[in-house]
Amino acid sequence: MAADIHSILARWRNHFCQVLNVLGVNDGRQPEIQQTLLVPEASAFEPEMAIEKLKRHISPGIDQIPVDLITTGG
Repeated sequence: MAADIHSILARWRNHFCQVLNVLGVNDGRQPEIQQTLLVPEASAFEPEMAIEKLKRHISPGIDQIPVDLITTGG
């Protein structure tokens, strides 16, 4: 059984590298993450369509902005 801190940390590192399907143990530096856009950007007319679909005269949400204010363009 491992008793010193370095061997314990090395065992944990190897364990999580295997569990997380990483291709090896790195030296502590962060791997480069490729940024991919999963959702295409909204076109110019999509926000307008979403605003038209909002229900009128309801309570404001978490942002405390009334729907009437959004629909009137305030």
